[in-house]
Order: sequence, then structure tokens, then C-alpha cells
Amino acid sequence: MAILTFDAYTTPAMSYRQTTVERTGLQRLFAAAVVSGQFRETLIRKPEEALAKGYLGQAFTLTDRETSVIKSIRAENLADFAQKVHQALQAS
Repeated sequence: MAILTFDAYTTPAMSYRQTTVERTGLQRLFAAAVVSGQFRETLIRKPEEALAKGYLGQAFTLTDRETSVIKSIRAENLADFAQKVHQALQAS
């Protein structure tokens, strides 16, 4: 059984070495929501609980502004949630 983690590993491919991109807490949050239906529903319905519990034992490192925005969003689905988060963060 494969376990999904947040770590991305790169390998050299034909003398070309890819660089690892540092993921932000917000990227990790949405990645967890994409791969886990249970986490996604908790994030959409009870964002405070989703942030408090984290995903697979890993907490999300978010700014105070990101945390505040996520806790304030009410959405019907993940696409709506992501759009509202993006709009709120762009407005700040």
C-alpha cells in the first residue's frame, strides 16, 4: 500500500537535474483537500477543525492572515473554497 506524503522527491533525468520546489502551508492544505475526501469535507464544513487536526499528523504552517481567511470561508465545494481564499488573500 502506498502512502501519500507531502514530500516531493526528484531524480536526475538524462543529465538534467530538477530542483525541488518548497511548498507553502497553503499549497499543502489544498493538496491534502484534493487527495482526501474526508479532509476536504472537514475543510469545507469545519475549517477550524481541519486546521487544528492537520493531515496525516502534519500541521499546516500558515500565516495569521491565511488562517483567518480559511476559518472565515463558507463554500459549497473545494473549487468555490479555493476561489474565495484566493480572492480574500488578493484583497489584503
